[in-house]
Amino acid sequence: MDFLSTYHLQGLVLGLCSFLIIGICHPIVIKGEYRYGQRFKWVFLAAGIVLCIGSLLVNSVLLSALMGVGAFSCFWGIKEMKEQQERVRKGWFPRNPRRTYPWDKEDIKN
Repeated sequence: MDFLSTYHLQGLVLGLCSFLIIGICHPIVIKGEYRYGQRFKWVFLAAGIVLCIGSLLVNSVLLSALMGVGAFSCFWGIKEMKEQQERVRKGWFPRNPRRTYPWDKEDIKN
């Protein structure tokens, strides 16, 4: 950490890691919705809470900020789970053939 402070690289490292955290969360949303459906949002909630608490307990500003970015990326992932299900319904992403979807029940009623 001294190296980052000495050469004023903390901002760049924070930006790069934020970019990577956000970029990693999107494929996790896609895979999680495909395999587990909407139940996977509880994983994002638990991870977000743990990261929020961790962010409050860590002394390093850089690590605390990264945990905060991770926490709110997880919370955003909860919202994205619903939107991912909608993207699957529209046919933009593949359906899991071993799962039933809410709109399948609507087709049976009609």
